[in-house]
Order: sequence, then C-alpha cells, then structure tokens
Amino acid sequence: MTSETPASDSTNPVDSLRGVPSEEVAKDWLNARNIQDIECIVPDIAGVARGKMMPTGKFFSGPVMTMPASIFAQTISGDYPEDDDRFQHNPIDGDLYFRPDYSTLTTVPWESDPTAQLIHDAYTRDGEPLETAPRNVLKRILKLYEDKGWQPVVAPEIEFYLVRPNTDPDYPLEPPRGRSGRPEVGRQSYSISALNEFDDLIDDIYDLSEQQGLEIDTMIHEEGAAQMEINLRHGNPLVLADQVFMFKRTIREAALRHEMYATFMSKPMSNQPGSAMHIHQSVVDKDTGKNIFSGENGEETPEFLAFIAGHQRFLPHVTAVMAPFVNSYRRFSKASTSPVNVYWGYDNRTVGLRVPYSNAQARRLENRIPGSDANPYLAIASSLACGYLGMVRGLKPDGPKADDCSERARSLPRGLPEALGKFERSDEMVEVFGERFVATYRAIKYEEFETFMSVISPWEREYLLLNV
Repeated sequence: MTSETPASDSTNPVDSLRGVPSEEVAKDWLNARNIQDIECIVPDIAGVARGKMMPTGKFFSGPVMTMPASIFAQTISGDYPEDDDRFQHNPIDGDLYFRPDYSTLTTVPWESDPTAQLIHDAYTRDGEPLETAPRNVLKRILKLYEDKGWQPVVAPEIEFYLVRPNTDPDYPLEPPRGRSGRPEVGRQSYSISALNEFDDLIDDIYDLSEQQGLEIDTMIHEEGAAQMEINLRHGNPLVLADQVFMFKRTIREAALRHEMYATFMSKPMSNQPGSAMHIHQSVVDKDTGKNIFSGENGEETPEFLAFIAGHQRFLPHVTAVMAPFVNSYRRFSKASTSPVNVYWGYDNRTVGLRVPYSNAQARRLENRIPGSDANPYLAIASSLACGYLGMVRGLKPDGPKADDCSERARSLPRGLPEALGKFERSDEMVEVFGERFVATYRAIKYEEFETFMSVISPWEREYLLLNV
C-alpha cells in the first residue's frame, strides 16, 4: 500500500464494469463489444476458477446457472474427503444456484474470440448464500464490520516466481532465461535490470490487466531469482480479493505467451525465498470516512492497538487458511526471510505484523504471514476476522519490537495438521466463520495431507534408501 490516503474501489476502465450495474447495462456492454461467449466462474476453496462457458444469448435466455455442490468440497488434487460427523457432504451431489455479480464483468483479453468473464456467487436451493463458498465467507466477515459502522480497506501485495516450463514433477524448478539468454543465479532485490530481463512479459501483464480494469500500483523484482511482486491499489476487500483472483489467471496466461510458467506456490524452490501475499489493512468509519486507527491529533487509537492484538491472539488459529498446503510451511523454514512470529513493530520486516510509516489517515497494519498460495478471499477474511475480534474484545498488544526478530521463538504452527487443529478447536473461528465452513475446510485439508503422505519424496530416497 504505497498511497497515503484510502482510495475508492470504483474504477471504470473501458473493458470492465464497476459499481452495481443492472442486467440491462451488462447486455448493452456485451453487445457493444460483440461478446460471443461468457466464462461463468466461481472461486473454489483453493481459489481455483470453476464454472461454465456459454454463449451470450443462452446466458440471458436460460434458467439460473447450476453446478454440483461438490465443487466446494474438492481437494487440490481433485479428490473428496470422506464424510464424518462434522463434514456433511451431500452424497447425491445436488445442484447449487449461481447468480452473477455484474460488477465483475470484464473481457478475457487472451481469448482469440470476443469473450467475457463474470464471477458468480453460490446459493442453496432455498436462496441462502452457501456458507462454504469463499466469496460468501468474506462477505460474512465484512457484515460483522458493517454492523459496527466500519468499512475495512485492504491492499494486497502478491509475490510469484517465473520458472522454466517443467512437465515432469520429479525435477526441481529452475529460473527462466530472460532477454539476455541467461537465467538468474543470484538474488536481485529491487533490481531494475533484472526486471528488464522480462520487459515483454511485463508489458503483456500490464496490457492484459488494463483491459480487465485491474489496477496495478507497482511491480518490483523481489529477492528470489525471477521472483516478482505486484502491489494493488487499496480499496474494498471484496473488490481486491476479486482482483487478486483475476490477477493470478492473468499472470499465468501472460507467462505462457512467453513460454514460461508463473507459479504462486508458497515455496517453489528449496534454495530461494518463499512467496507471500502481504495484506495491508485499515478501517474507516462508514459515516465520516475517517480512519478509526488515528485520533483527532493523529495519535494511535485504542482500536488500532486492539486490531494488532487481535492478530497476535488469533493468527495461530487461522494459519491453516493463510498457509493452506503442506508446501506452505516450507516458507516458514529456519533462516527464512518469512516471519515466523506474531510480534509487531514499526517498519520492521522481521515481525509478522508491520506498521509502515505513514500519515495519520493512512495508518494501517501489514499482515506478512499469508502465502501467495492462499485463497485471497479466505486470507483477507481471516486477517480481518482477527482484527475484528481484537477490537470487539478490547484486546491489548505487547510492546512493539525494534530489533531483528527473525530468530525469535516461533509462535505459528509448523505444519498443516497442527494448524488445522488450532483452527477447528477455536470457538472464536467457528463463531465468525460458521461451523459448516470450518468442518468442510478441515475435511478438505486433512484429505490433502493424507494424499501428500502417500507420496515418497526424493529426500527419503536419498537419505533413507541405503542408510536405515
């Protein structure tokens, strides 16, 4: 978040709709661009785009779109967890109803024929928002803020790697060759020349993003070899989560144009830093628009300190959402540049909770814990939930840390099973997220862990084959 004041989340680029457009406005927009097909998409638990492609005419003339309820019970490998007393998956896999959010309507600029994409929300047959749909989960948390007269403002920063195409998962990933013809071998933080190695790709990312109304604040070269970071402008959490969801699709497509992969794995290469999704957060009063983290004289308010304290208290209980895969915890390895604690400090990047220097109206908290592999809807919802619980309970943080805290005591779970245990046993998380979501998420992630445990790694073959 580089801007000094909260910005409106409304934009009106040529090839996207914002605000709350009606169906008639959407029809006119599609007709004006001769759009032939619409990708009707919905983010699943992992943040993968699920949905249907249909002709524009059929979209408006047909009944409400339906898809099986199982799309929100699917693991990243395409499996389904077994039913237990808490996870009640519908064995007949009945349909859910999906309604379009026309504010998300935009072109799909990488398609050869005129195509649009449109994010949908999931509902039960009774017309109730589905509790386990990630977009609805975020809306649930935002309603808690709305009921208090608050409006959260967020700005995500997403890190990712460019890698050479790799079609055999048994081989490690490698950095791609840039325009010089040589791959990076050293770390090039903030290097303009390293960024320029991929000028053509970056131009495509900006061009494709602009055509979809996605607003990039800055792009930098991060610490890892061919590791990039995109910072988004701050605004409404739901709008920004939509943008991260769409950015990931865009960046992957742009990379494929240049015979590269873009990966948002939290730790894709063992000898390189991990990739994070830092979330900058502030809260404004809905009536006045003023940042409630700053008082009349610019001083820190009790609400700001309570927001920090909420993160300190509850981040260990939502780590399973912010670090959702077994690979995510490799980012928290020893001597890693990723924070492994819930300390806070002013402009201190060795703590999990950083307060950047800013003026009073832009006072905010940066949560540095989530990985770039996290579902943006769920990661933002989890972070805001921590802050909300801190404020409504009047929690108080410990003192800010001004020294290097990278080697201090680890206060975050070290693996997925431990993190899931904290999540499912937290009464506070069950209350704010809902029992059904917590049970479903738990079941999916334990199933993924069991799938991971069935795979024998190269490390095991290297050190155990002939030594034990």
